[in-house]
Amino acid sequence: MLKPLRQGLPPIDPKGAAGSASCALPGRYEAVRGARQFTRTTLTQWDLSDRFDDVALVVSELVTNALRHALPDEEGPDCERLGRIGRETYDLSVRLHLMRWSSRLVCAVRDPSHTGPAVRRTEEDGAAESGRGLCLVESFSDTWGWHPLTGALRGKVVWALFQLPPDRTC
Repeated sequence: MLKPLRQGLPPIDPKGAAGSASCALPGRYEAVRGARQFTRTTLTQWDLSDRFDDVALVVSELVTNALRHALPDEEGPDCERLGRIGRETYDLSVRLHLMRWSSRLVCAVRDPSHTGPAVRRTEEDGAAESGRGLCLVESFSDTWGWHPLTGALRGKVVWALFQLPPDRTC
């Protein structure tokens, strides 16, 4: 598991952002398609369509990881335990946030798990169909990290940062 990393993440203060957009995603794998569509629409509005391919790949991986590893199974012990302490008390959804500053774009995925992401480096089976998501995030973004949430929000945020060319204006 990776240690929480906030380094490289712009301040979270939404007033400092040139633009921000957020959407809730259902706990189903079809949500990945919705996240990509939301990303396309948002980047188009921000005149960043040329960044769509890289950003959408990263968004897809982060959302897939949240759905696969951070949501409790409908029948599993985590879901049952959370239900006993009041499911309404805890936000068990996944949210996608896109934030734009003049020189940076951040995509962040919030999920209810406190468990940090783990990069799996699988040299022994290069043909594996899963396990390479965070390696792709690392390759296509300029930096990435995660941090736990505190207070009323429970879980964590996994984020990826993309540098924007200096000639971009907000």
